[in-house]
Amino acid sequence: MSGRIHVNGVGKAYKQYPTRWSRMAEWMLPFLGPRHSLKWVLQQIRFEVAPGEAVGLIGINGAGKSTLLKLITGTTQPSTGSVHMGGRVAAMLELGMGFHPDFTGRQNVIMAGQLLGMSVTEILALMPEIEAFAEIGDYIDQQVRVYSSGMQVRLAFSLATARRPDVLIIDEALSVGDAYFQHKSFERIRAFRTLGTTLLIVSHDRAAIQSICDRAILLNKGTVAMEGRPDEVMDYYNALLGEKDGDTVTRSAAAEGRSQTRSGTGEASVTELWLEDAQGQRVELVNVGTAVTLCARASAHADIDQLVFGYAIKDRLGQDMYGTNTFHLDAVQHQVRRGEELTFRFAFPLNLGPGSYSVTTALTSSDTHLTDNYEWRDLALLFIVVNMDRTLFVGTSWIEPTVEILR
Repeated sequence: MSGRIHVNGVGKAYKQYPTRWSRMAEWMLPFLGPRHSLKWVLQQIRFEVAPGEAVGLIGINGAGKSTLLKLITGTTQPSTGSVHMGGRVAAMLELGMGFHPDFTGRQNVIMAGQLLGMSVTEILALMPEIEAFAEIGDYIDQQVRVYSSGMQVRLAFSLATARRPDVLIIDEALSVGDAYFQHKSFERIRAFRTLGTTLLIVSHDRAAIQSICDRAILLNKGTVAMEGRPDEVMDYYNALLGEKDGDTVTRSAAAEGRSQTRSGTGEASVTELWLEDAQGQRVELVNVGTAVTLCARASAHADIDQLVFGYAIKDRLGQDMYGTNTFHLDAVQHQVRRGEELTFRFAFPLNLGPGSYSVTTALTSSDTHLTDNYEWRDLALLFIVVNMDRTLFVGTSWIEPTVEILR
């Protein structure tokens, strides 16, 4: 079916030879048996992307994402399994893939366009639109070797999306472009999705994955580690980033049918988390703009030289609304002893738009959980913001203006 991607038990292995002569010996003396071992970079990858669906592919560097995309697009053949894809496919796997540095941008568009299955007549007809979207001006007629990486991305993306494909596959290349072009590119991607294009996107950008994708797939060590809602998969990915010897990463059921990710060494933990109103009463339903205090009680289960507490408020899609920690607030706790209990209180006006929100907590030794992750807990607290008495507005932030009109 047009626009469907079906990956069935795909694996990829590369031959490794102990010496430079082993390859020649294996080729010349095949009857003596193989002289190589196999290095598997992907094993038993199975998933399906329905027509019109948007799926994000994420994973730590070396997890096999780029190899998988090459297998899907046919630039590399799998060692096991198969890939089936229907319809017209456009892919951006590498920066300026198919471009020759000694030819001009215009010449490269004509050559690379033919590799994408377009005729020269069709490419020339689309050239004005490609030039207009890329916005590289007179550089279109200069050698690509003088282009910046951002200019190559502009031209490559403009060519790949000059006509709407049935399947659009994008690797990290867009992250090289400037902020303006990234915004412009994602607007085109969203427009294609509205029109029914199937999307497969590799990105470490949490906001991009969660705002565009219906589903996310996490690769880890060459296998599918998790598949599901983008926010839950990104939470688990974030936990894996901080995982070290002695760390544990667990998932459990949470409210609203969501999955909670928890990780850390366990040397400290948050035992209680709640919101208080101005009168000190615990609340779960809060009016827009109300003054609240986020309270956290934490216990140390080992002697800790330096303890930092951090929190992040996220919307229902898992997008960060605000986050900070006691490292940035110059309130780091030193020489915390085993068995000691600490209570953290953060007072602020809850200037959020109506909706449901969650709080993520972190106990670390510095400004990031990548150094010492004592405990990281997503969906540690859920609360709801409602508009009881404010002027009607839309969005996730309450930033009501005063109005002045001059005539």
